[in-house]
Amino acid sequence: MRLDIYRRAEHDGKFSYLAVPESKSIPEEATNTDWEVQAQGYEVEDNADAIKDFDIEHLSDQIAEKGYAITSVTH
Repeated sequence: MRLDIYRRAEHDGKFSYLAVPESKSIPEEATNTDWEVQAQGYEVEDNADAIKDFDIEHLSDQIAEKGYAITSVTH
């Protein structure tokens, strides 16, 4: 699966990341913040459960449920 990865600045120099299937737009509920392109066409296995580089867990489940995956609030 190929994903476009976006990031936004949080407090203390940390970032949140948003993964969207390649060529899909950021979903409307997530467009109210300033996301910057981090990577385009980022390759992961089709059944990947996480992207450790971006602290995204439950990747496939989140994409199936919401159409995108986002960094956990615990990170």
